[in-house]
Amino acid sequence: VQLQASGGGLVRPGESLRLACAASGRTFRRYTMGWFRQAPGKEREFVAAIAWSGGTTYYADSVKGRFTISRDNAENTVYLQMNSLKPEDTAVYLCAAALNYDATTGPEYGYWGRGTQVTVSS
Repeated sequence: VQLQASGGGLVRPGESLRLACAASGRTFRRYTMGWFRQAPGKEREFVAAIAWSGGTTYYADSVKGRFTISRDNAENTVYLQMNSLKPEDTAVYLCAAALNYDATTGPEYGYWGRGTQVTVSS
């Protein structure tokens, strides 16, 4: 499966952004989809994931209550709605696909897309 993330940009603290990740292939609905991020000088970290059915979601503690992951299997797309953004959310955001139902760690994901830059600054 090939993945392409979009929707990043420059916003002020407290504002919102919606990222999208479009996937190619007919097997999109078989994968758990995840979002990760990597800030300069830091390791890549898990942000959120959604199981293939869309009924189960996982979030990093740092984004709980602010970010929402969703998916549209008919459109082969996964979304990350980011509200109340903070400067510490600044990073390159990457989407990924995994076969494990409850994948929340990088090594579980076998497919990665190019990232989209999110910058939160006043």
